[in-house]
Amino acid sequence: MLKKFRIIIKILIIIVLICFLLFRVVKIQDIILENIYPKKYENYVQKYSKENGIDPLLTFAIIKAESNFNPEVKSSSNACGLMQLMESTADEMATKLNMNNFKVQDLYNPEISIQLGTYYFSSLLKEYNGNTLLALTAYNAGKGNVKKWIEQGKINEDGTDIENIPFKETSNYVRKILRDYKIYQELYENNS
Repeated sequence: MLKKFRIIIKILIIIVLICFLLFRVVKIQDIILENIYPKKYENYVQKYSKENGIDPLLTFAIIKAESNFNPEVKSSSNACGLMQLMESTADEMATKLNMNNFKVQDLYNPEISIQLGTYYFSSLLKEYNGNTLLALTAYNAGKGNVKKWIEQGKINEDGTDIENIPFKETSNYVRKILRDYKIYQELYENNS
């Protein structure tokens, strides 16, 4: 009887140790993922996403894809800042927001980049009746291309066929943001 009791105790200790190790591994994995998928500039993201009716986790995914949270980045097409806005787009959004004295250098300021970027993305969502896929496609390739592709029947008006986007870069961009958005949701939704 005592021998069976000792065996049961040993088994229970092993089970507890395995559970403890598994719990720690999961925590370590989450810590690693949170470093890969950070929530930098969270105050600005929360504020301007809320103002513009965008899920903040989607904004984080867009920033990750656009600049990987580097506020100083400038693309080969001259898009600037965290949310990689073109000067003409930024000027238009700044005018609509009554931001007097806006200069393109202001896009390197994280708050201004997030404010203008979320406002622009929100305007795309409105233009495409809340369709995130089309708004993301337009954010990357431009509204003119999206309009042309829909008119030519290359993509559906509901955006369900992103695999048909003629620009491989844009197709990959939309997929990357959708993937990253899902990861952000899995990491942070229960913790928000």
